[in-house]
Amino acid sequence: MNEPQPTEGELAILRILWRRGEPATVREVHDELLQVKDTAYTTVLKMLTIMAEKALVGRDESERSHRYFALYSEPLVETSMLKNFLRNAFSGSAYKLVQRAIDTDTASDEELDAIGKLIADAKQRRMK
Repeated sequence: MNEPQPTEGELAILRILWRRGEPATVREVHDELLQVKDTAYTTVLKMLTIMAEKALVGRDESERSHRYFALYSEPLVETSMLKNFLRNAFSGSAYKLVQRAIDTDTASDEELDAIGKLIADAKQRRMK
């Protein structure tokens, strides 16, 4: 099975499905999507159909209104997308990624402390 690489629009739909935690109809997804972006119902229907073909979502056809659900967990999709981004933008270097993230001065002191703890924890796990 290929690693999931959803488009930006597909990711918006997946976030709705993950947040809901249960299968949703096209109408339910559309209603939530409308809160952040003006999108036609037919566009959401088409996107969910394509996402089902790409095996990003599953479809329960047991009721009149089909219900859609994410086939991958949020952490798995994030990891897959990060690996792809890391490979494409930073030649696979985690060091370069972190360096650029820190160089932008967007990380708070608390985030920098948390990043330091993540690094220390990762080193500990490797020593075991």
